[in-house]
Amino acid sequence: MIKGIAHAAVTVKDMPESIRFYTQALGFREVFTFQHPETGAPWIVYLNIAPGQFIELFYGGTEDQTWNDSLIGFNHLCFEVKDIQTAVQKVRDAGYPIDIEPQLGLDHNWQAWTRDPNGIRIELMQIMPDSPQYQYR
Repeated sequence: MIKGIAHAAVTVKDMPESIRFYTQALGFREVFTFQHPETGAPWIVYLNIAPGQFIELFYGGTEDQTWNDSLIGFNHLCFEVKDIQTAVQKVRDAGYPIDIEPQLGLDHNWQAWTRDPNGIRIELMQIMPDSPQYQYR
């Protein structure tokens, strides 16, 4: 059956800036690129998050989408971090803002929020032993 989430896919408007965000601010590793089968042009860039987990960045985004909490569908990406303060500092050091400073969530996990260069909301989460998620690790 299902083993896990293999990847999340994001269509981007500025590939170099998107790669910079995910590699420098979040520490992912660019691992390979697929060419479009019909045109031969670069099509999808794969970034490795952890063993077997990837972000696919698709070229060609042209229309911005402004998130609001009444939209149906995709809401945000959440990445687990070892230390919330270190993760936030890495995002800042790469030149990106933190939208919501580290705070303890209702689930007893530390969380902070930023956005990627395409406006996608990114949650950084440090799982804590007294959180409900911890027991399912």
